[in-house]
Amino acid sequence: MKKEIAELFGTFCLVLFGCGAATVAGGSVGAISGLGILGISLAFGVAVVVMAYTIGPISGCHINPAISVGMLIAGKLSFKDTISYIIAQCIGGILATLVLFILLDGQNGFIAGEWAYGSNGWGEGYLGNYTMQSAFIAEVVFTAIFLIVIHAVTSRLGNTTMAGMAIGLSLVLIHMVVIPITGTSVNPARSLGPALFAQGLALNQLWLFIIAPSIGAVIGTLIWKYGIATSEN
Repeated sequence: MKKEIAELFGTFCLVLFGCGAATVAGGSVGAISGLGILGISLAFGVAVVVMAYTIGPISGCHINPAISVGMLIAGKLSFKDTISYIIAQCIGGILATLVLFILLDGQNGFIAGEWAYGSNGWGEGYLGNYTMQSAFIAEVVFTAIFLIVIHAVTSRLGNTTMAGMAIGLSLVLIHMVVIPITGTSVNPARSLGPALFAQGLALNQLWLFIIAPSIGAVIGTLIWKYGIATSEN
């Protein structure tokens, strides 16, 4: 179970740092200035970098069901391990949101409201007020890009020493574009925990952040496998 525990821990840290930056330090609270889009993007990306070098040698540091699905399609992960990884990742995301729930509940005057705890979403009232179509396309396209980067830097010709940095920086770039559209998921486990605690529209819209990143992962993997990778990869 060491690989599964590593995935649980890694996803826990990703959601805790990323969604924590968005909810605890993302806005203006007293004398604390908000981090803004760049700060939140860095929180998610740097969390991936740190976890890549922490648990990467143990589990590969997927910390994202979409990545595990991509590795299954690429033939790098068995079906059994894919299922156990996804379960561990989802538990990690839920536990991280539980910690955020407890922390935010300790703030005087805190009201959760719609799309609380860093939930992903779309539509009127959510960040940039983008449509469901825009949200779906963004999650598919940027997850596909993310998977291509991951497959490339972890291939035989990739620089394994710098792989974690490249993956983390690509996630920073993705967040910088997609945060106004959906809050940026590209990771069903990252979306699950916040939606379960926020309930309401966040939970109703959760389906998109499970389906779209999964489709994007398959597309990205197929593009890499049949359109970019060579026999040496």
